Amino acid sequence: MKNVIISDATLRDGSHALSHQLTREHIAQYCRAADAAGISIVEVGHGNGLGASSLQVGLSLLDDREMLQTARENLSRSRLGIHVIPGFATINNDLRYAFDYGVDVVRVASHCTEADITERHISYTREQGKEAYGVLMMSHMAPKEVLLDEALKMQSYGAEAVILMDSAGAYLPVDVLDRVGHLAASLKVPVGFHAHNNLGMGVANSVAAVEAGARIIDGASRGFGAGAGNAQLEVIVAVFERLQIKTGIDLYKALDAADIVEKTIMAAIPYISSVSLVSGLSGVFSGFAKHVGLAAREYGVDPRDIFFELGIRKVVGGQEDKIVEVAMELQDRKRRG
Repeated sequence: MKNVIISDATLRDGSHALSHQLTREHIAQYCRAADAAGISIVEVGHGNGLGASSLQVGLSLLDDREMLQTARENLSRSRLGIHVIPGFATINNDLRYAFDYGVDVVRVASHCTEADITERHISYTREQGKEAYGVLMMSHMAPKEVLLDEALKMQSYGAEAVILMDSAGAYLPVDVLDRVGHLAASLKVPVGFHAHNNLGMGVANSVAAVEAGARIIDGASRGFGAGAGNAQLEVIVAVFERLQIKTGIDLYKALDAADIVEKTIMAAIPYISSVSLVSGLSGVFSGFAKHVGLAAREYGVDPRDIFFELGIRKVVGGQEDKIVEVAMELQDRKRRG
């Protein structure tokens, strides 16, 4: 039997789907349910992580301190995790107080070719005696050899695991086997995988990741996440049980937690829309869906065209301003025929 840690992104990646409007009650109720189910790590915060609430990427209803305090008060067995992108989150203004509020696991993320920016945040987290993971976002944008070089940097900084994020939902299982397998065979620390469901491959890719050697798998209840959503956590747990992969999670209680998300938090169950499918095909960050939709309506252009153009330009999370720029250019082309 393989043992796998499940990291729950419902209250972080799911924030994208709610335009970052999670309430105290949302956080408290779900944390109690996730804790009862025995989920190892519960991530909480703005969709883009600690310190990211802004006009550019979206303002949170609650500030980071309120979210972390509420989560901590309602978690006893589960560890409290946060997503951190250097630049959004600083050590002095963000990480220090996050530890005061009881954060256990810090996932320090960068674009898949920019691991250098994570060194100070990973090192500081380890110095504080907390668990630090490195995260390579938009990992489909680099070959496995480059991903390994970047992961080795994170390992040298003190990361205790390295997570590959399929931020655009662009992978097929064969891609996961190739990239995760390459890292798992070469790193001294565990490898993890974070799937999105834009091509309908979220759970299948999570299974492929474990087959390739991953020991940390991300999921979200009811798939609650950006774009077409994340790999559905309760489905991962059920499928892993069939495959004799141990997660330590009570399936019935995971289903109860998923019901809470569906009935009290999410406005609609994530599904593979035309736009989210194109997001996966174009290799563009799933969290752009709402921004692309708004720009498409304002400038009278096809959102699918925006996604494909963003993909050509290799635009990544944090470059939301490029969406309007692309929409304006497409409108101009349309006018000129």
